[in-house]
Amino acid sequence: MEREFEKMDSSGKWQNLYNDIRNQAIEYPYKIAKLPMNRNLNRYRDVSPYDHSRVKLENSENDYINASLVAVKEAERAYILSQGPLRNTCGHFWLMIWEQCSKAVIMLNRVIEKGSEKCAQYWPTPDEPQMSFTDTGFVVRLLSEEDQSHYTIRVLELENTKTGESRQIYHFHYTTWPDFGVPESPASFLNFLFKVRESGSLGPEHGPSVVHCSAGIGRSGTFALVDTCLVLMDRSKSSSSVDIQKVLLDMREYRMGLIQTPDQLRFSYMSIIEGAKNILSNVAVEQISEERLLRDHLEPEMAPPTPPPRPHLNDSRPNGPCLDPEPSAGDPASAGDPCRHSEADNSVQLRKRHREERIAGTAQKVLQMKQKLTDSEKRQEKWQYWRPILLNVGAGTALLVGVLCLMYFQ
Repeated sequence: MEREFEKMDSSGKWQNLYNDIRNQAIEYPYKIAKLPMNRNLNRYRDVSPYDHSRVKLENSENDYINASLVAVKEAERAYILSQGPLRNTCGHFWLMIWEQCSKAVIMLNRVIEKGSEKCAQYWPTPDEPQMSFTDTGFVVRLLSEEDQSHYTIRVLELENTKTGESRQIYHFHYTTWPDFGVPESPASFLNFLFKVRESGSLGPEHGPSVVHCSAGIGRSGTFALVDTCLVLMDRSKSSSSVDIQKVLLDMREYRMGLIQTPDQLRFSYMSIIEGAKNILSNVAVEQISEERLLRDHLEPEMAPPTPPPRPHLNDSRPNGPCLDPEPSAGDPASAGDPCRHSEADNSVQLRKRHREERIAGTAQKVLQMKQKLTDSEKRQEKWQYWRPILLNVGAGTALLVGVLCLMYFQ
C-alpha cells in the first residue's frame, strides 16, 4: 500500500483516481429530499440523502431529515452521516439521536468557517449549559467539557421530556479541520479517531454514531472511510487485504459524494497507512499522539489485549440493539502482597521515568504550539472583524475630502 501511495504521489495522479471513483459511483433516487415541504430542511441544494438509505424520523409529522445510514457489515460498523443541523432542524437532530440510540456525535467542523455559518449551535456551552428543543420535546445539558489542542470532548445529558428518560451522549468535536481541506497531519487525526474508539461509541452494542460536518459528505466521509478500513485491516491482520477504493465506492451507495476533493482522498490513504502500521505492529493507542508532531520517538509500551469478538449485527438495527446506558464503574484497585523488585524491575522503572520526563517535555511544547495557534487565530479574527469597518471608514473619509475639495474650488 505504501508503494502504491508513493507511486500516486510521484506521478501526481490523485486527481485521476478521484475522478475514477466519482465516475464509477452509482447515483440513486432522492425524490423525498426534493419535495417542496423538505427544501428548507436541506443545507445545500446539491447534497441530498438517497431515498433507500435516508434516516426516517419515527415520532414526527414529517419523517425527513438530511441524514443517511451508512452500513459496512464486514466491519460491523454503521454510521449516520448527516449535514450540520440548521437552526430549524436542531430538534429533529436530537430526535434522530434518541430514536437511533446513538451514543456519540462526531462533529468535524466549526460553527463559523470563512465567515459563514456552517452549522447551528445545537449543543449547550459553559455560558449556556442547558438548551431546550420544544418542537421535539428534548432538553440537552452540558455535564463536562475537556479541551485538547485539536479537539474538544463533551459529555451531554439528553432528556426526553415526554417520557422523563435521559441518556448520556458523547460529543467529540474536531476543531482544526478546514472546510474542503485536510487536518495538518495524520497523527493528530488518528489521535482523535482513537479517542472516539476508546469511548466504545462506535461498537455494535450502541446505535450508529452520528458523524457530521457541514454537508456531511467530505470530512464525514473521510472519517468513516479511515475508521472502516482500519477495522477491516485489524481483522485480517493485513493492510494489503483491503481495497480502499472499493470500500469508498460501497459507502457511496449509501450517501452521495463521500470525500469531496483529491486532497481528502490522499489524506485518507495517508491516515490508513499510518494507522495500519500501529495496529498491525501492536503499538499502543497512546503512541499515536501529538508528540509525534514534534518528531519525538518514544519507547513503545505493551500493547493492550486483543478485544473480544463482537456479536453479529442485529437485524432490526444495523448497529445492534438499543440498550439503556449503564453507569461506568471504576476499575477496582488491584490488591496483592508486596513483592521484591529485581534489578530488571528497577531498570523498567528507570526507563518508564525517563519516558514520562520526555512526554512531559513534549506536552509543554505542544501547549506552547497550541497557544501560538490560538493567538494567531485571535489576531486573524480581530482583523476580519475590523477590516470592513476600516475600509468603510476610509472610503467615507475619501468621499468627504473629495466633496470638501469640490466645494472649496467652486
